[in-house]
Amino acid sequence: MKIDLKKITVSEVAENYKDSAEDGVVGYNGKLNIRPKYQREFVYDAKQRDAVLETIRKGFPLNVMYWAVNEDGTCEVLDGQQRTISFCQYVAGDFSINIDGHPMAMHNLTQPQKDQILNYELMVYVCEGNDQDKLDWFKTINIAGAELTPQELRNAVYTGPWLTHAKSIFSKTGCAAYGLSSKYVTGKPIRQELLEKALKWKSDGHVEQYMSAHQHDPNANELWTYFQNLIRWVEQTFTTYRNEMKSVDWGPLYDNNKDKMFDTAKMESEVADLMQDADVTKRSGIYTYLLTGDERYLSIRQFEERDRRAAYERQKHKCANGTHCRTPGNSGGQRIFTIDEMQGDHITPWSKGGKTLAENCQMLCLACNRDKSDL
Repeated sequence: MKIDLKKITVSEVAENYKDSAEDGVVGYNGKLNIRPKYQREFVYDAKQRDAVLETIRKGFPLNVMYWAVNEDGTCEVLDGQQRTISFCQYVAGDFSINIDGHPMAMHNLTQPQKDQILNYELMVYVCEGNDQDKLDWFKTINIAGAELTPQELRNAVYTGPWLTHAKSIFSKTGCAAYGLSSKYVTGKPIRQELLEKALKWKSDGHVEQYMSAHQHDPNANELWTYFQNLIRWVEQTFTTYRNEMKSVDWGPLYDNNKDKMFDTAKMESEVADLMQDADVTKRSGIYTYLLTGDERYLSIRQFEERDRRAAYERQKHKCANGTHCRTPGNSGGQRIFTIDEMQGDHITPWSKGGKTLAENCQMLCLACNRDKSDL
């Protein structure tokens, strides 16, 4: 990987500066992508923005910036987007700053004052390398203070026609993917969270490998088709919408069950029953439970301390498994346990109608309870 430190003036970066809002921000005479399409909106407030200009006017050092070289020879800002937009907006005449008690736009300045800003030299590290080199470098920069999300880091590496199309679907405010899935999927499009979620589901968690393999595809139709089919499957399988559906990890459930036939009326009845079950403490887990049979997704209510204590005393401090106790060295189930060495357990399992009530509580040693949980 090649990294060069260059001195580039404000005037050079601000040349032909153009802000097209969510369609991107460019500068450096069209050679610098200051904000990749839909990556992030300008977030500096007026005080932070003005501080950038004050630093430049006084000739103080501005924090170093980082650019990455794209395959076509253009560059993309990795770190320094907010600072760059601040001084470019000022040079373009978009706002005024306070100088000697007066609001002064760029066109109000004397020529020496203008030159002081335009000739200011920025310290810019420019990176060239393969995808893995740049990704490793981007992650290091991120740790050092850049506010990029993991998906924004990936986007900086795997630029190309595939990513441009994918962003137009998943990363724009009011985008098609958000309109389709906002009831079922969390995440802000503008911060790449919706795109990341779709990629994780489609790639079974191997996001970078998927993006690398498809970087030069002409479009992202495969990902978009997968995502649309997934959302439609959710709607058709669980016919009554509930807010809890938005917190479900739908990808693996769709992949493992998309070809199965379900009795949707029966499914809805089971959902409704579980929603009313006082022992179910994690209602968003109901959907995963119904498709996997794994009770752990429900976080079944634990016995209260008083119920555990009553069962512990009733059992004379011994494991309810008696002679079948699995604790090593426990001959005949006669070992005496402290209450902290035991856990409350349903005598009649919850799955068979047992409730989390005092009369259905027994105490098992940790080994026996663990064995029962693994069954």
